[in-house]
Amino acid sequence: MVDIGTGLVAIGAALAVAGTAIGAGIAEKEIGAAAVGAMAEKEELFGKGLLLTVIPETLVIFGLVVAIIIIGLAE
Repeated sequence: MVDIGTGLVAIGAALAVAGTAIGAGIAEKEIGAAAVGAMAEKEELFGKGLLLTVIPETLVIFGLVVAIIIIGLAE
């Protein structure tokens, strides 16, 4: 049987990853729409638009690292 503390740690780790994933998704939606609009006018902006679209994914990596740290502290 698992105690309540372990369950709360697991919920905290899940919230860390879920929150960052939702935030990154919202950011990518806005940045992607702006990048496509910019590329429609100037095709040479493709590289910058691609780079700016990928940057929010680092948030999810940070959330995963925090989740791993949270789970590591629970042991």
